[in-house]
Amino acid sequence: MDQIPAGTRFPLTIKRLDINGAGIGYYKRKITFVPGALPDEVVVAEVTQDHERYIDARVHRIRKQSPERVQPVDPLYGKVGGIELGALAYPAQLRFKTDVIRQSLERYRPRGYEHYDVRPTIGAPQPLHYRNKAQFQVRVVDGHVRAGLYAPGSHDLVPLRDFATQMPVVSATINQLCQIMEDLGTPIYDEAHNSGIVKTLAVRASVATGEIQVTFITNSAKLPGKSRILARIAQDLPAVVSVNQNVNPGRTTLVWGPETKLLAGEQYITERLNGMDFLLSPQAFLQLNPTQTTRLYQEALTALDLAPHETLVDAYCGVGTLGLSMAHTAATVRGMDTIPAAIDDARANAERNGIKNVQYEVGKAEDVFPRWLEEGFRPDAVIVDPPRTGLEGNFIPALLKARPKKFVYISCNPSTLARDLTKLTQAYQVEYIQSIDMFPQTARCEAITAFRERRPRG
Repeated sequence: MDQIPAGTRFPLTIKRLDINGAGIGYYKRKITFVPGALPDEVVVAEVTQDHERYIDARVHRIRKQSPERVQPVDPLYGKVGGIELGALAYPAQLRFKTDVIRQSLERYRPRGYEHYDVRPTIGAPQPLHYRNKAQFQVRVVDGHVRAGLYAPGSHDLVPLRDFATQMPVVSATINQLCQIMEDLGTPIYDEAHNSGIVKTLAVRASVATGEIQVTFITNSAKLPGKSRILARIAQDLPAVVSVNQNVNPGRTTLVWGPETKLLAGEQYITERLNGMDFLLSPQAFLQLNPTQTTRLYQEALTALDLAPHETLVDAYCGVGTLGLSMAHTAATVRGMDTIPAAIDDARANAERNGIKNVQYEVGKAEDVFPRWLEEGFRPDAVIVDPPRTGLEGNFIPALLKARPKKFVYISCNPSTLARDLTKLTQAYQVEYIQSIDMFPQTARCEAITAFRERRPRG
């Protein structure tokens, strides 16, 4: 087929959404991706780039509109990421997230996938303003200090004074921090020249306590005017109880550097989930939607169905929230994580909640778990909540060797879940997959897979 020039326009019927929330249609039998187009719509698509096997396009105009198209949740819909489903009615978003799991299963075809019990996605009671944390880049825009997100495919900052998915208190705190830095003449990072100091603001709020934690991510260990900045924060933002600095020099795709130091206030803020208190340091991982996190943990506990005499491994444990939530139903809990600060937090969280039947270790799950097995430890149950890359290295072979009778997999990436299922189903049958909408308005989907041991025939 001849190359299709950029700018070429043609009518296109949208069949469905892909796993990233873009509309899919077919032009001259070639799959075409159109962000912002919805299923059953007829659009005039405009080619942005023609690849060998697919076409990237944008919506020039909509000829036939979906009945499930709604007013976008934010004026910046289509200009920044994080709200790619923001023009799709919420019930349709939930159906899409269930379909994403089915799409992933059809792609990787794990054993018996056609018969899996893929349950409808559990929706969020509050599909707007649910995120309790923001990491926004900071730049000077039109002479003012602004924080926001990059426009898709660029490093052009789109300032966000408020945002449909962010808790208002988080947005208000970021706006005031920008005003403080502008008033005080704080040097702001200039990416083009790799100069200036403040690159990123990370702000997390606790729903339970109202405490706010602020971290300045900087280009150097210096923070000019630090004492004046801290005085203004104390004056203008009394809810901020923890101020930190993370040093991440130079041009890098990583938001955080290895070194974080406390500048003022408390080392932690406290969040409460399922009646337990969790201490959170600046880099501690915690799901960004506290209400849905509580539901997620309840569903995971139900899926695992622990008995009081059983031992549990909480792989990829982070600050211990998941395993500690289950410790009261188990004999012992062991967890591991690669980040030493996370393990310190997990131990502190166990102590704070008076939980003594847990132990934590720093290391990769794919290294630590096989070693535990070599040392003679045999868990009755395993729960995993890995990063988007899924289960890696020696973890799956070790799990298949140990074959704990109870196993639950929490996934934030249906593609790597389906990939991992092709190996896991050698020893386990999928009992059901229950998805939960942790991130309304986005294409991201969280899923709990409950397994049972595969019984030999005969």
